[in-house]
Amino acid sequence: MIDFLLASVHHLIVFGIASVLAAEIALMRPAAMSPHTVRLLGRFDAVYGGLAMAILVVGFARVWFGAKGPDFYLHNPVFWAKIGAFLVVGLVSIRPTLRMLAWQKRLKLDAAFMPPAQEIAALRRQLLLEIHVFALIPVLAAAMARGIGY
Repeated sequence: MIDFLLASVHHLIVFGIASVLAAEIALMRPAAMSPHTVRLLGRFDAVYGGLAMAILVVGFARVWFGAKGPDFYLHNPVFWAKIGAFLVVGLVSIRPTLRMLAWQKRLKLDAAFMPPAQEIAALRRQLLLEIHVFALIPVLAAAMARGIGY
């Protein structure tokens, strides 16, 4: 039963991360930007960070307490590729997160603050890179579930 619960929560968190990234990409457009959107992006990014931490906790709980056990995962190169893709997503997300935090500070000082269109476009490209690399993670998970790499 614990394996089922961990797998279910793990999958729900993955869908949550994908949803938050999609929402950030939809909002991160010069035409859609407003002070309200800047605040909303900050909230979405905070949720994204929380979900990223949650997926690590639940994912590693699956490794140690799931039905397949640590030997299945820790000796599987596909598992490490999946972890690598997750790390790339995390590294790519640093700049957008820092910029959104800076925007939140600016917005507190100036209620009409709007980020420059060029910066918005650059961060949108980074978010698109994030979601494309993130899409590799379930593909690698499906490969692992079928014993590839084991």
